Amino acid sequence: MAIIGKRNQLLVLKSAPPGYYLDGGPLGELLLPGALIPPAAQVGDVLDVFLYRDSEDRLVTTTETPHAQVGEFAYLRVVSVAPRIGVFLDWGLSKDLLLPIRELKEGGVQRGDWLIVYVMLDTKTDRIMASARINRHLSTTPPVYGEGQSVDLLITGETPLGYNAIVNNAHRGLLYHSDLSGPLGVGQKVEGFVSTVREDGKIDLRLDRAGYQRIASNTDKIIDALTAAGGRLPFHDDSSPEEIRAAFGMSKKAFKQAIGSLFKDRRIIIAKHGIRLGESGGKSGD
Repeated sequence: MAIIGKRNQLLVLKSAPPGYYLDGGPLGELLLPGALIPPAAQVGDVLDVFLYRDSEDRLVTTTETPHAQVGEFAYLRVVSVAPRIGVFLDWGLSKDLLLPIRELKEGGVQRGDWLIVYVMLDTKTDRIMASARINRHLSTTPPVYGEGQSVDLLITGETPLGYNAIVNNAHRGLLYHSDLSGPLGVGQKVEGFVSTVREDGKIDLRLDRAGYQRIASNTDKIIDALTAAGGRLPFHDDSSPEEIRAAFGMSKKAFKQAIGSLFKDRRIIIAKHGIRLGESGGKSGD
């Protein structure tokens, strides 16, 4: 069955002057305008399309890809402001997305501003709209993520402790400043890892894998880099977090944990001006 606000795989039923008509099941035949028909498409094909209502409130499909579907959060730009109505957002389709005034937070919004919003379906009108009241749309179901689990993050803002992030389009989590090598931007999408799920449901996050799995992965990276560099690298306790992130793709804290593990296993030697392979040549012991 075709779902409004989602991508659907729909069968092309027939061709007509306006375009192709697709099988929308209970929603009836749905128009794909001629300008959006893929060049090789023909009657009988199944097409990947997005379903929404056009400016005349008709159900239509498009092969354009929106920046977010219904049920997802996104960082979208304000393209116009309509007093007493709301604002319109660029979400990747030819028809802009309405953010009604009732769904705006307090404070003025101007053209060109960027907002974190939730894309939703108005149950009264079946129209797709946005809401900037994101807390209302975060899941209240207790999270069941495992330690070290990979998750998708959308950065929503900075706090004295770190950065708030939406986890897998569902829950709120926190990345601590102490675990980061540099600043993040609001609206930035990154891969993260679950560090801890607290009893109150709050999620602590990091950008490196947690625990032994993270350390093991990072030690391999460091040994590989040392081997490729002839056994020596100029990284040490005074190296900046940015230098370490650029060289190894990990935070300085994770780097220090990894070289500590390697030193303990006598796989490396830590010197004043860098690190070098130990007598074992970087091979792990039994």
